[in-house]
Amino acid sequence: MDVITLAAQTRKTGKGPARAARRAGEVPCVLYGHNVEPVVFQVPEPSLKNLIYTSEMHRVEVKLGKQSYDCVVKHIDFHPVSDRPIHVDFQLLKKGEAITLNVPIKFAGTPIGQRDGGRIQAFAHEISITCLPKDLPDHVEIDVSGMKIGDLVHVSDLKHDGLTFNVPADTLLYSVSAARAETTEETPAETPAEGGAEESEE
Repeated sequence: MDVITLAAQTRKTGKGPARAARRAGEVPCVLYGHNVEPVVFQVPEPSLKNLIYTSEMHRVEVKLGKQSYDCVVKHIDFHPVSDRPIHVDFQLLKKGEAITLNVPIKFAGTPIGQRDGGRIQAFAHEISITCLPKDLPDHVEIDVSGMKIGDLVHVSDLKHDGLTFNVPADTLLYSVSAARAETTEETPAETPAEGGAEESEE
């Protein structure tokens, strides 16, 4: 898994300092961890680009003064209009301590059924997992290349050592179905009824 390093600066808590940070092009952040006091800091908005616009999970090394924290992004809040990041939550990774978070799903390959004219549908693009930091994946990959028309992939079909999936086993993730047949019904042209009265012109 790739590690992205963020150079952070300490910040004061509260709405006022957070607004001031955003005006200066910084994004307020907080780092949480089990039995660890929350750490508040801020980072330049451009430095988050590789964490936001990606389909992969990344480990993050937050450097704050002489301290360094191994963590992952837990949640990002975006501005409702500009869609810019306005706050980021990070979760500390501790050796031997399990972590729960959402990771991306990648469907690999082209199903046989799609090449045969079937219709594919993905029902999820991320999934909640629990694992140790050493087992944390970039993503969960599902090979769909062997799927034929009528085949389905459920959570129960996933086999990944070290990962616990926190969704029901019967949750549908992907399907290959027969394409809907296009039918057109011909409507006969209307003809005047025999013996009908002629339209009168007034």
